Order: sequence, then structure tokens, then C-alpha cells
Amino acid sequence: MLVFFKPNLAFLSVPKTGSTAYELALRPKADVIFTKKVKHMTMGKYHAKLAPFLKDTYDLTPERFAVMRDPVDHARSWYKYRSPERMSLDNSTCHGGVSFDEYILDAISDTPSRAAGIGSQASFLSLEEGVVPVHHLFAYERQDLLRAFLFGRFEDDIQPRKLNVSPQMEAEISPSVEAKFRAARPADFALYDRIRDADGILQDFQDT
Repeated sequence: MLVFFKPNLAFLSVPKTGSTAYELALRPKADVIFTKKVKHMTMGKYHAKLAPFLKDTYDLTPERFAVMRDPVDHARSWYKYRSPERMSLDNSTCHGGVSFDEYILDAISDTPSRAAGIGSQASFLSLEEGVVPVHHLFAYERQDLLRAFLFGRFEDDIQPRKLNVSPQMEAEISPSVEAKFRAARPADFALYDRIRDADGILQDFQDT
């Protein structure tokens, strides 16, 4: 989570969307920086805690921007990231031959394992009533739009370095498991579809 006073922006760092690379690139320009356990502050916590503080202390109501990834690709990134090549065996997903299908079914089960606790991007970005108060929500695949947006606000070409790159491995999803994933996480797929239908950037939130 980064807050920028002059461009009046707040960056919500959604896990596994390239957020670490952008945070490191933007950190020198930030006025408020949250790291470690508070780095991935959800919209709910921002709305309840940080937004009132920024308004009361600095008379600042920043525009929020964030990145969302295709839900299947997002889960695939977690699956690869939590492989034995990167993680301890206790946290790894692929130790013992766990397939991506099995990982998805674990993730959407009532009691997912620690390795399959990947969360929901829609829940991260939404308030309880389903409102998504993000002024600029980018599709992960449209890095060109995000960089153009940042250039317009900071008058600087932000060039994030590749970080936390997951190892190469097979991670195909079967049609039946994808259907179950979509049924279990309808809000994630619906929100991503809205961004995709808006050509890679959703900008329809209005403050009230």
C-alpha cells in the first residue's frame, strides 16, 4: 500500500498481480508506505481505517488504483509460486505430485490447505456490500495502460523490474474444474469480465 499526496493517489497492492515490482518502482515517490504485514491492505481495511485518517489528518481523499488478474491465471501463479522450488515442503503445493486441478479444488473447498489459501481478488477489492471503490482498476495483462496512467500522473516512465517470478511448470486446468472454480468464485470472474469488457481498465467508480 502506497499513498501519494501530489498526484492524489493510493495504490492497493493485490497479491500476485505484479504489485511488488510496482511498489518498489514507485516507493521513492510515495509519501506514505506500508510494508510487511500491512503491505497488502484490503479495500475494507483501507476504507475503515486509512481513508478516514488521510481525510482527517491531511484533507486528502486519494483516487485508488489497483491491478486484477484473470482468476485462473491468478490461481496458477500462486500454484507455481508455492512450489518446492521456492517454498518449504510444508507450504509447497506440488510436492507429491499435486496437479493444478487438485490445487484448485483444494482452494475452493470449505477447508483449503495453507498452500491453497489464495483468497479472492474481488473480496480484496470490495466492501461488504459488494461495492468496488477503485477509481482505476487495470487488467494485469494491460501493463501498457497502467504504465501510461502512471506516466500521466507522475510525468515519469515507471519501469518495474521482474520480481517473484514463478518457476516454469505444467499447470493446465480441465474444463470441469474450471467450471467448478467459476461457480465457486462468481464475483472474481464477474469483476474481471467487467475490466476486460472495458478494454483493460475499469474507471466507473464515483465517490459519494
